Amino acid sequence: MLTDAQCRNATCSPGAKRERYADSGGLYLEVSPAGSRRWFWKYRKDGKEGRLALGSYPQVSLTAARRARDAARLQKAEGVDPAKARKVEKLVNPTGVGSTFKAVALEWHGKQVARWSPSHAKRMFSQLERDLFPWIGDREMSEIQPMELLAVLQKVEARGALETADRALMLCRQIWRYWLPTATNTQRDITEGLKARLTPYRGTNFPAIVEPERFGDLLRAMYAYKGGPFVRTALLLAPLLYQRPGNLRTMEWAELDLDAALWTIPSAKMKRTVEEKEKGEPHVVPLPKQAVALLRELLPLSGRGKYVFPGQRDHDRPMSDNSVRTALYSLGYGDEQSWHGFRASARTMMVDQLDLDPLAIEANLAHAVKDSNGRSYNRTKYLAKRFEQIQQWADYLDQLRIASNVPNRTKLQVA
Repeated sequence: MLTDAQCRNATCSPGAKRERYADSGGLYLEVSPAGSRRWFWKYRKDGKEGRLALGSYPQVSLTAARRARDAARLQKAEGVDPAKARKVEKLVNPTGVGSTFKAVALEWHGKQVARWSPSHAKRMFSQLERDLFPWIGDREMSEIQPMELLAVLQKVEARGALETADRALMLCRQIWRYWLPTATNTQRDITEGLKARLTPYRGTNFPAIVEPERFGDLLRAMYAYKGGPFVRTALLLAPLLYQRPGNLRTMEWAELDLDAALWTIPSAKMKRTVEEKEKGEPHVVPLPKQAVALLRELLPLSGRGKYVFPGQRDHDRPMSDNSVRTALYSLGYGDEQSWHGFRASARTMMVDQLDLDPLAIEANLAHAVKDSNGRSYNRTKYLAKRFEQIQQWADYLDQLRIASNVPNRTKLQVA
C-alpha cells in the first residue's frame, strides 16, 4: 500500500510513457513524464476491464482516493458500472459546479435571483452564509445525514432565533428538492420530518386593535395628534385605506385621481415576485370621501412635488417608515397598534361589525383571492362594490370616533 510520502515523491522513469504506483483494491497513482499525478481505479465489469479516473494528486489525497474507490466498488456491487455512472453525472451536471452543499445552494440561489426582489435575494444569501455554510458548506450533499442537518438547525435555535431556524429548514428543503433530480436513485430529501424535531414556532402578528370601543379611543387620539401635517394625514389615512405602509408612505400625486376618487398603485410597487411586478396589473384603491378631503388639504403643501408625503429633510424622497410608527408610540398606542396592523383591524371589524363581503375586502387588501372569480376581484367589474364597501367603512370609523358607548352592528346604523 502507498504512503503519503511515496505519493509526493512518485516520478516517471526516463523514457517511460507513464509510471503506475499501486495501492490496493485496484487503486493506483499514474505519473506522467510531465510530472502530473492522477488516481485511477481498475475494475472488471462483465468480463471486461475498465478504469475510473478519481482525480489528481495532491488535490485528491490518498485517503480521499481510497474513499472514492470504495464508493465506486459499492456502485459496482449494486450492479452499476462506475464509469457509465460518471458519464451520467457529467450529463446532469455539465457546469461542474460540484455537489457540495455550498455549490448546490449557490447554483440554486443563482437560478432564483431573477424572480426574487433584490432584498429577498440578499436575505436568503446572508442566511446561507451565516447559518449553513460554516457547518455543512463543504460537505457532499449525498453524505449529509438528517441528524447532522438537525444539529446545524439546533445551533440556530440555541441562540433564540426560532423563526430563523424554521426559515433555514425551508431553505434546505428547497435546495434538496433542487438537487435530487441529479442525484442517484438511492438519495432522498433528508429534510422530511425535521420540522417536528425543532421547537414549534408561531409567527407573530402585527399588533392590531379589533375591539370597536378601543379603536374609537385610538381614532380620537389620532385626530388630536399635534405633529406635522404629513405624518398626521398619513396616520389618519392608514385605517381608512388599510393599505401596506410602504405603499402609503410612497404615495405619489401622479397615482391619484381625486376627482374620480381613485388611487392606482403601479404593479412595480406591489408585494409581488419580480415577474409579477413586471407583468402584473396595478392595484386600484377606491378612496372614500373622507380620504379625498384629507388629500386635498395636502395639495398646497406637497402638490408640486412627486410624493404626497415627502421626507422631512429631503422632499425628493418619501417619508421614512418610522414616521407613523413613532406617532403611534407618542400617542401611547405603539404596543397595541402597529402601522401594518391597521390592515388586520379593518379586515376583522369589516366582517365582524359590518358583515361586509370578505372576498371584496381581501381584494382591496391586494391579497390573492381564492374564490372561483380569482383575480377578477381586482378589476373594474368589482370596483363599484369596493367603492361602496370602503365608504361604509370610513363612515363607520367616523361613528366610532364620536360614539360614547361600545359600538356594534345593533348600536350603529351604517350609512
